[in-house]
Amino acid sequence: MPSLWRFGGLTPIGLTRLTVKKIGTDELSTRSAALSYYFLLALFPMFLFLLSLIGVIAGPGSELRENIISAFGRLAPGSASQVVHSVVNQTLQASNGLKLAAGILGALWSASGGMSAVVTSLNIIYRVSETRPWWKQKLTVVGLTVALAGLIIAALVLALYGGKIGEAIANHAGLGGAFRIFWRVVQWPAAFAVMLFAYSIIYYFAPNLDERKWYWVTPGAAAGVTVWLLTSIGFRLYLHFFNSYSATYGSLGAVIILTLWLFMTGFAILVGGEINCVIEQTDKKRETFEGKIRQIDQQTKAA
Repeated sequence: MPSLWRFGGLTPIGLTRLTVKKIGTDELSTRSAALSYYFLLALFPMFLFLLSLIGVIAGPGSELRENIISAFGRLAPGSASQVVHSVVNQTLQASNGLKLAAGILGALWSASGGMSAVVTSLNIIYRVSETRPWWKQKLTVVGLTVALAGLIIAALVLALYGGKIGEAIANHAGLGGAFRIFWRVVQWPAAFAVMLFAYSIIYYFAPNLDERKWYWVTPGAAAGVTVWLLTSIGFRLYLHFFNSYSATYGSLGAVIILTLWLFMTGFAILVGGEINCVIEQTDKKRETFEGKIRQIDQQTKAA
């Protein structure tokens, strides 16, 4: 299978046109709305599971734990961040270690519901049916949930503590100030690369494809992460300057904002899947066409 970065022989404009057309055909906005619903149901169980993982490496009251919790809140735009931060804090205060340990499996099971919705949507995009046994499908979504949880934590640690990590490496290895400067520059691309890897994992394992080929970074993953970052930043700026949700809906506005942000998150994931699907389908059509041409040439020569 050729590299996806060849775009299946398409020009960037041609790829964009086919992707936009397929987005309309697949009713991506409707599917993103459905994903936002499942994400909303799975969001706080996911936080509980993430916090349980964080508790393994950072005890209660530690700086790392508090900073990561604050980062979770800042991920959501506007007043939605207050909802996230408040619920996470209440969950921690109401749960002791035993309750958290007992709730890990339940939280993981609930959080995987959002990933199940992603799997279903990507199967629709690729026009494939879900033929995997129930246990294998559930194992896939749970495994993806665990993997993404770890990668999200890794990206947050790089973003929040990249400087301190670089200092520790420099001091331990006896490296100079040049390395410290280099690390401060690299930590943000490294966090971005972790998110790219997370998207690539989703696009590789989630859809029920007969033929799979692993790519560390796909055009769909790059586009998906970029779309998610740009829409999140743009939405945050809009809410900063023109926020009318809280004024109109009061405290309910935070939930509306959170739902809209989850809609954008789902849309970004599915857009990346659409791009990869268009490229792969174009590659297959081109290979089929070239195979027929070769067959005709062979028949002509034989005659």
